[in-house]
Amino acid sequence: MYREHWPLVCGFLLRRTRDPHLAEDLAQETFVKATRALLGWRGENPAAWLLTIARNVLIDHVRRARRELPLPEPDELGAPGFHVDSLEVRDALGRLPEQHRRLLTLVYFEGFSLVEVAAMTGRKHATIKTALWRARNAFADLYGAPHD
Repeated sequence: MYREHWPLVCGFLLRRTRDPHLAEDLAQETFVKATRALLGWRGENPAAWLLTIARNVLIDHVRRARRELPLPEPDELGAPGFHVDSLEVRDALGRLPEQHRRLLTLVYFEGFSLVEVAAMTGRKHATIKTALWRARNAFADLYGAPHD
C-alpha cells in the first residue's frame, strides 16, 4: 500500500503545503496513522482512505502551527492600513467566535486559498466562501468598519 499510494499522498500534501520537506513529513505521519488504524479499515478504496487521513494530518499540523505562532506583529503584516490599528485588529479578532477567527487567520494571515481551506476542512468551496463573507462582516462589526 505504501509504495502504491506514496506519490498520491505526498503530491496531495505538497500541493497544499508547497513545501516538499513538510509534505514528506506529513505523508510519513499519514502512513504511520494508517498503519495504526488498519484494523478499523473496511478495505474499501484505499486511496480515499489515505487521503482522508492525510487531510486530517494536515489540519492537525495547521492547528498546531496556529497555536504555536502568535498573530503577526504590525510591521510584519505589510498592509499600510493594518499598521495603525493593529491593536484594535487583534482585539476585534480576539472577540470573534472561534470559527470566524480560525477562517480569517487561515485565509488572511496564513495565506491559504478558499479551495485549500475547503480541502482541509472537508467542506465545499461555496460553503467556505459564504463562511468567509460572514466572518468578514462579523469582524467589520466589531472593528467598526463599513461592510457590504
